[in-house]
Amino acid sequence: MGGERSGVRGNKMAAAGPAPRRVGFVGAGRMAGAIAQGLIRAGKVEAQHILASAPTDRNLCHFQALGCRTTHSNQEVLQSCLLVIFATKPHVLPAVLAEVAPVVTTEHILVSVAAGVSLSTLEELLPPNTRVLRVLPNLPCVVQEGAIVMARGRHVGSSETKLLQHLLEACGRCEEVPEAYVDIHTGLSGSGVAFVCAFSEALAEGAVKMGMPSSLAHRIAAQTLLGTAKMLLHEGQHPAQLRSDVCTPGGTTIYGLHALEQGGLRAATMSAVEAATCRAKELSRK
Repeated sequence: MGGERSGVRGNKMAAAGPAPRRVGFVGAGRMAGAIAQGLIRAGKVEAQHILASAPTDRNLCHFQALGCRTTHSNQEVLQSCLLVIFATKPHVLPAVLAEVAPVVTTEHILVSVAAGVSLSTLEELLPPNTRVLRVLPNLPCVVQEGAIVMARGRHVGSSETKLLQHLLEACGRCEEVPEAYVDIHTGLSGSGVAFVCAFSEALAEGAVKMGMPSSLAHRIAAQTLLGTAKMLLHEGQHPAQLRSDVCTPGGTTIYGLHALEQGGLRAATMSAVEAATCRAKELSRK
């Protein structure tokens, strides 16, 4: 594999069609499993063409249940797959990269989902000219409705970026962004899942206070969030426009919105995104 160069690489990618023949995972936790499941369900990669590694069988059993191949050798993943997704804990990643570096070639496309590990750090830890991308998914990837951003390293071209985007769209919405936006994405969408859950919980508890059974209230609150999100995405409306459409003069909604403004919902939400983003930047510097 080490002797193959760019001409061969192009032929390999062309022969593989829109997706590479094999995809590797180093690390087999929940997010890795969610991405693999999305690729398989969308028909973008066959299960037998996915190889995952982990130190123990604890997480590998999920990949095995999907029909994927597994191993305890990280180097074997690199030797078998040209596209490899590193889904280890951030503090473990430098040691893992040092372990696999001897078998990394210019044919590889290496993708890190480790939060807080910059592209420059990844490139420093790997051989010169290695093609590296950072990807930051969020938890809804487990149901193929994730919000994912990716940033490319210095040696990555548009063809590799489009290839990865094509694959990750199996897990939700995927956008290429400058690396500076990655920490903001953490505050907006990574932590945002918890913020939305807090709002959904409060929405349902308001209905419980008014006499609705809890289980019913929580189901309706979640469906309200889902339906609203679909309208915003499918119709391309600004939230303010949809909010205005729901309001009628002197009606129930404007009274409720007034109560939210009195409670400082808008400012509190903006502050939450800011606080989570600043913390993400702090962790990135450590």
